[in-house]
Amino acid sequence: MEETEQLQIESFQQLPSPSIFASQIESKNVPAVFRGSIKDWEAFTRWNPANGGLDYLQERAGSSTVEAMLSRSAPVFYGDLRSHERVPLPFSTFIGLCKQRMANAEGHEPAPSDAQEQDPLLSGDAPKQIYLAQVPIMNTEDQERVQLEILREDIQMPAFLETKELASINLWMNSALSRSSTHYDPHHNVLCIVAGCKQVVLWPSSASPSLYPMPIYGEASNHSSVALENPDFSLYPRAECSIKYSQKVILHAGDALFIPEGWFHQVDSSDLTIAVNFWWRSNIMSGMLEHMDGYYLRRILRRLTDKEMNHILQKASSSGMEKQKMHTHKLLSNGEADHNHRDLVQACEQNDLQEKGQQQRVSLHVLEPYALQVLHELVSLVHDRVNLIDQSQLVESTSANDSAVNMKAQFPKNFGGFDFALAFTGGSRSTHTEI
Repeated sequence: MEETEQLQIESFQQLPSPSIFASQIESKNVPAVFRGSIKDWEAFTRWNPANGGLDYLQERAGSSTVEAMLSRSAPVFYGDLRSHERVPLPFSTFIGLCKQRMANAEGHEPAPSDAQEQDPLLSGDAPKQIYLAQVPIMNTEDQERVQLEILREDIQMPAFLETKELASINLWMNSALSRSSTHYDPHHNVLCIVAGCKQVVLWPSSASPSLYPMPIYGEASNHSSVALENPDFSLYPRAECSIKYSQKVILHAGDALFIPEGWFHQVDSSDLTIAVNFWWRSNIMSGMLEHMDGYYLRRILRRLTDKEMNHILQKASSSGMEKQKMHTHKLLSNGEADHNHRDLVQACEQNDLQEKGQQQRVSLHVLEPYALQVLHELVSLVHDRVNLIDQSQLVESTSANDSAVNMKAQFPKNFGGFDFALAFTGGSRSTHTEI
């Protein structure tokens, strides 16, 4: 993942024009920070909790019912359904919780509201487990889901997004410290901080193997399988080095962050943080024609396969050359060069061929272990783990017709109409293959 070193996040003090953003920022698919870019929003002033913003929000949208995220693992909010549930909640009730948290922080002890006394959801530590995540202010794909449209007039779309067809605008609001699990979005995203502070840790898509994404055919498929608290490195060993592929950004009120599609990110929010995000479909995804999916997949698989195979064979070649040198040195040092002249000549010839870059034909049964390792690396890009059979079982025949790679992985062998095994080996099966 050497390319991650070249994917440095840039910071801008001024907003780019739509053309500059499209040609120099969005097209690179690398995050960018825009400092102080939304300070001219009406929301930046009106929603500020320090200046009566909670009273304004309660008066403006208090009658709305929103869908709140109730976490069983607060302050961490995981995306899978086993860790949280979505519950309807009056927006005014959530604002009341925020007011109470502010009063407590200032040393006051306000009396609980009638809603808190009546609703067991709001008793004890439950308010700390509630997070307003992705509450729609605008949604072009599902207008019926929009819950806070009344707040739309307080928000000004960033100028560099004027030419984009937005998919949705959403509110994110928490009354206590919160952490979102590591995940990626299927759309381009601009996250705008209206009040409070957020820390965002980002990884490029090429870091997927170290993040163990959940199965692509399951729920929460865009989330990492690795827990934020007490991760099990015996189960997810590659995750131990994931931090070296990450970059960290601190966002304050008024800042905005462009998060390209496919970039993993994990967000920590301070007490009482209010944010708005804009999602839109990328040009790449908009231009992908469904009838071309098989072609796209083969091209991507071929590129990844070539990259991984070259990397692994280079390591294997280096290891083999080192062993050959050691063997030759041993022959010479033992005075057995004449007796083993044939071995020495063969070693020299092999060395010459490699130095001259001449390709050698290697039988399939020799390449299969490397091919299996390559496929293992490829699957790790989109899957949390792979179970491999004993490599000693791979070579049962030296026949060139044995072209299938035997392996077991935790996804269907024919996913989306695409047979990974046949695409990878380039032939027909002569032995049973499970993927």
